Amino acid sequence: MCNFTYSDAGFALTKQFEGLRLTAYQDQVGVWTIGYGHTGGEVHGGMTITEDQADTLLHSDVAAAVTCVNRAVTSNIAQSQFDALVDFVFNLGCGSLLSSTLLRYINAGQFDLAAPQFLLWDHAGGVVVPGLLARRQAEMALFQSTTP
Repeated sequence: MCNFTYSDAGFALTKQFEGLRLTAYQDQVGVWTIGYGHTGGEVHGGMTITEDQADTLLHSDVAAAVTCVNRAVTSNIAQSQFDALVDFVFNLGCGSLLSSTLLRYINAGQFDLAAPQFLLWDHAGGVVVPGLLARRQAEMALFQSTTP
């Protein structure tokens, strides 16, 4: 188990791929969304927020991903690797990490085998999604940028 906090570089990565919308909109499946991908019962049509409010919501929303990674990873990792994993979990959910070969390789200390595993998570509906591929490539690059 590790005890990291999400760094500014990690937040920058998440912000880059989530994008910022200060007016609520309905996503592809009709869920009201605002800020950096924030959803919840309080989000509704016509709602607007400031960028500072969006940052606050993102910090709150990412907390579950931080907790998941801190609990799941048992090997010694670097901050950049933690940040890559938090973005992965924020986007895909804790269950995806927990059941992944990615996590198995990381906990075995096999970082060279773990890194390419990010790229296997670029599909939606059985089709490669360019935005997901770009996000996984960015996570993999961040993961590989430092080793413990």
